[in-house]
Amino acid sequence: MSAQKILVVEDHRDTRELLKYNLTAAGFDVAAAEDGQLGLNLAHAFKPDIMLLDLMMPGTDGLEVCRQLKADPATARIPVIMLTAKGEEVDKIVGLELGADDYVVKPFSPRELVLRIKAILRRYGAPEPNAPKLWEREGLRIDFEAHQITIDGEETALTATEFKLLTVLVSGAGKVQTRDNLLDTVWDTHFEGYSRTVDTHVRRLRQKLGPYAPWIETIRGVGYRFKA
Repeated sequence: MSAQKILVVEDHRDTRELLKYNLTAAGFDVAAAEDGQLGLNLAHAFKPDIMLLDLMMPGTDGLEVCRQLKADPATARIPVIMLTAKGEEVDKIVGLELGADDYVVKPFSPRELVLRIKAILRRYGAPEPNAPKLWEREGLRIDFEAHQITIDGEETALTATEFKLLTVLVSGAGKVQTRDNLLDTVWDTHFEGYSRTVDTHVRRLRQKLGPYAPWIETIRGVGYRFKA
């Protein structure tokens, strides 16, 4: 089996080399870019399984790179982990709104980063044990094995995290899922984030579900429930 491919987009040379070293040691095939535009070019040429994207870069910054990635059908499905500084909370949320799957705060633990990468790649792997192979109701169709969702006959692209979130909600239809439970189940690792991270992904998921957005109910002060 060939190694899974990671694209690192980071303008600081020392950080870029540290990432390349640790990810290569973990068994990944790593390509690196020192700026956003080169990162976009490599996303098409290298076809990574996942991308690590520095938020603050001169020129084309991480937010703009993420925006362009998610707007292009050829790269929209590439999972993205944002690399951020501690004081960039607003930008973290903006990054999640644009379709990033996760973020890691600098300075980071290489071991934790590898765990998060593997967790996200697992979201593109086998479906949840309790999930049916195919789920349909009215105009909403979910193929859990193919990781595809169709709304009124039109396929809609979800990020790995959005699809995992939808899988967990649908598999437990009628059951209230707390934000903490969703963080543990969907993100699959210790996540030093905020409950609003869950809210951000639910909001994006609702936008993509269109007329079926009301099927994800907000249980105020607790979490969310998919209508049974």
